[in-house]
Amino acid sequence: MQTLREFTRKTKRGNILKIVREHYLRDDIGCGSDLCKYCFQNEVYQLTSKHEIASSLFKFPHYLVLDTNVVLDQIDVLEEDVLHNVIVLTTVLNEVKHKSSSIYKRFNEIIHDRTRNFYVFVNEHHKDTYADRDPGETANDRNDRAIRMATKWYDTHLETSQSSKEFERSGMANTRVVLLTDDAGNRAKAEAEGILVASASEYVKSLEDFPLLLDKLSHKTFDNEKQALPQYPAHLSMKQVLEGLRLKKLLQGSFQASRENYLEGSVNVETYEKGILIQGRECLNRAVDGDLVAVELLPESEWSAPSEIVLEEKNVYADDVPSEERTEEEKDMLKQVQQAAAAASAERTPTGRIVGIVRRKWRQYCGILQPSLIENTNRHIFVPADRKIPRIRIETRQAAKLQNQRIIVTIDTWPRNSRYPQGHFVRSLGPLGDMATENEVILLEHDVPHCKFSEEVLSFLPKLPWSITAEDYAKRVDLRELDICSVDPPGCTDIDDALHCRELPNGNFEVGVHIADVSHFIRPGNALDKEAAARGTTVYLVGKRIDMVPELLSSNLCSLVGGVERFAFSCVWEVDKEANVIDKRFHKSVIKSKRAMTYEEAQVLIDDATQQSEIAKSLRHLNRLAKILKKRRMDNGALVLASPEIRFQVDSETHEPLEVEAKQMRETNSMVEEFMLLANITVAEHIAAEFTECAVLRRHPKPPPTNFDPLVKAARYQGFQVDTETGLVLSHSLDKCVKEDNPYFNTMIRILTTRCMMQAVYFISGSLQKEEFFHYGLAAPIYTHFTSPIRRYSDIMVHRLLAASIGADSTYAQLLERKSNEELCHNLNYRHKMAQYAARASVGLNTHLFFRGKEEDEEGYVLFVRKNALQVLIPKYGLEGTLYLKTDKDGKDGVERTKSEVIFTFNEEDHTQRCGNVVFHSFDPVSVRLSLDSSNVQHEKLVFRLVKPYIKGFSVEPSTDADIPPTKKTKKDTKKKN
Repeated sequence: MQTLREFTRKTKRGNILKIVREHYLRDDIGCGSDLCKYCFQNEVYQLTSKHEIASSLFKFPHYLVLDTNVVLDQIDVLEEDVLHNVIVLTTVLNEVKHKSSSIYKRFNEIIHDRTRNFYVFVNEHHKDTYADRDPGETANDRNDRAIRMATKWYDTHLETSQSSKEFERSGMANTRVVLLTDDAGNRAKAEAEGILVASASEYVKSLEDFPLLLDKLSHKTFDNEKQALPQYPAHLSMKQVLEGLRLKKLLQGSFQASRENYLEGSVNVETYEKGILIQGRECLNRAVDGDLVAVELLPESEWSAPSEIVLEEKNVYADDVPSEERTEEEKDMLKQVQQAAAAASAERTPTGRIVGIVRRKWRQYCGILQPSLIENTNRHIFVPADRKIPRIRIETRQAAKLQNQRIIVTIDTWPRNSRYPQGHFVRSLGPLGDMATENEVILLEHDVPHCKFSEEVLSFLPKLPWSITAEDYAKRVDLRELDICSVDPPGCTDIDDALHCRELPNGNFEVGVHIADVSHFIRPGNALDKEAAARGTTVYLVGKRIDMVPELLSSNLCSLVGGVERFAFSCVWEVDKEANVIDKRFHKSVIKSKRAMTYEEAQVLIDDATQQSEIAKSLRHLNRLAKILKKRRMDNGALVLASPEIRFQVDSETHEPLEVEAKQMRETNSMVEEFMLLANITVAEHIAAEFTECAVLRRHPKPPPTNFDPLVKAARYQGFQVDTETGLVLSHSLDKCVKEDNPYFNTMIRILTTRCMMQAVYFISGSLQKEEFFHYGLAAPIYTHFTSPIRRYSDIMVHRLLAASIGADSTYAQLLERKSNEELCHNLNYRHKMAQYAARASVGLNTHLFFRGKEEDEEGYVLFVRKNALQVLIPKYGLEGTLYLKTDKDGKDGVERTKSEVIFTFNEEDHTQRCGNVVFHSFDPVSVRLSLDSSNVQHEKLVFRLVKPYIKGFSVEPSTDADIPPTKKTKKDTKKKN
């Protein structure tokens, strides 16, 4: 059966276009129920009599039909293994897909779980359930009518099947069909049409066997707040926001909340370099970090400056009414900040207020429940782990069980009359302080995709046993006889790269960089490719790796392990003895690495003159050439930067850190780095020439001069002049910053320089001018990433471009689409940044675990001198922390000190702190005692206390028993304990 769907569309020129489409209707679409005697069922019954649920509203067997809003709002309820026999209409599925891709994905996973009995009914193509749109009817009303029509049809259809004498003799109760919708208008119409209907909340409350499911209900309002007074200004409607943006009365940007001050934030707007400052609860107006907001700029006379006050919100309890005293305190605080800004008018920045929300970017948040003062209450305050996120009000009946647990909560709404947003409990992650729980928190808070790879993704992996075929050998260059080896960190299983070097008859050298050919296994556009693109990068935590691609590829078929034949993408040069490139070529190859080594093993092989194997000779040639390449880069202005990095030895059973040490850098680290850089630059030049509009490249913008201010001032106080005009002069300036009495001084200067840098980013060649391609840190005119496709999706994109350019693989439409590739680059930049933050958070977590229950005295250096603190760096651990100098009960360092005669005086001219005869400068050596402050269970922190130089009344008092040092856990002690 065929029907026609007609609709009109207005073109850009204002013409009205009538579109007519054929729409086929069928009568052979099965209902999926094992009760049905009429439908042809072409698969296993999805709706069965096995799963009956006890409901006080519907005391008989029933199937459920879900409205779109129920799926969108109550997905956390649906994910619980409680509701079965659910009919999913394609009308609803299409609406969910259109409105939220993330919820659509989660809903699809439920549908594909056969144990849940969710049946997709194609109501839009069934002749009895298709609803044509009436004249003047909105699309939403038509969809609501289609859902009601399908529900009615199902109920009648099943009633016919259950009216037989055979069914009556079975003694079974009749199964009915119930519609769940949270739309009051839709419910009223359904009742009028004789359909069994309920709201999601009513239905969940009726499930007497599952009382805890109530915690997962999405709440749009709490009953006692319906009459509460507004605490925030009303948001403008979307129509008003769009009109304001069009007339340029409003500005649009992404909101960033402050970690230090809960009454402050900023909005990143393209036309304002530093963004627009937002201060005060009313001006923040219910914006949550990440939201896209509309901002009204205040008159210049009302502009302010960012405060330097650390302001944490006091505990507020779930049933508190808005406190006038608290509101006045906040207003006083804001007034003080604005007065300070007025006094320093030169530092004032554009300031505004948020008047509307363009798009929410709410997600699931990790944190803990705040203990309640009221017994037997269901209402609680959730405190997020991320200080940027406001507290959230939730209702839960299992608060006692959830105390001292990490839990996940999501926001449902934030009405004007509520101090905090309202949300609901999603699930518990596990006990506070547990390693697995805390790692899960890190991954969730940094938006790292880490769920198991789906069956669809895994279906695109090669079938085992896998082997290289004769056809594969014919298409590739056979390099199995070459003495190729890999050099990686200890324990590395995802080996991306391998190297070889051999002397040619003409006296030159052939050098090859061989990269895992991941793009051979991951074909464009399939589920595996889409998953890798979404993840963007492999994330490395301490003792844990979250792969971008399934382990079969990352640690097996793609990994260039020793002694095994593997596919590679090779970049091979002919170079002379001075490392000048004479010729280059790219080809897909088959290699067989002769040995997989660690940096240390390779270094030993190079240094041991008795070793004369081909691998040892190859490594020595590579090392010599690498030194020449590095010197040439340095002479061109490349920067040698530094960051404090540490490595943990982790207990194989408990996964807790046993030892911690600063990472060691050897010549072999630099050797591998130089040839990877050379490969990346060589490939970048090639693909940019071949694909001028769509090459995937990486740039590192030059920092603005103001970024270097802290570095220049710190060096000047030490008697050194740092010139930042160009990368070359900066590099030379850094080389001169050397102190014979302080060997760590140059490293600290380079750490400061690293913090002045901008973030390197991926981009598409056609989106920028050639002069903007420059990579500042490497002093390279053009650069890309080619050498790590197992752990970076950008490298897979580059492999595909390179393969297409040399005829080793076919091209495809999306590969050459600038817009889609730009979107991919935006995601890769975000994922790369989040992966770095997650790795740092993991180091912080393991550092805290290492210092838990013990104290250590360590040597360090003052990195910065601040108005009320010293920033101290501990080279042994690569740790950095704050040594507060206040003498009152500031509580910031976890140790309450009483007021004493100890007074520190800050000198703004030379940035020093003086106490009596003791003066602290940047880079001065100090001795500090490290311990862990666990008074805040959610935000543990390392405490730094001064040991030397000794200041009476401030430094740690010397022990009366000189033989008793601060306590230390040893590896042996830890093992005994376990």
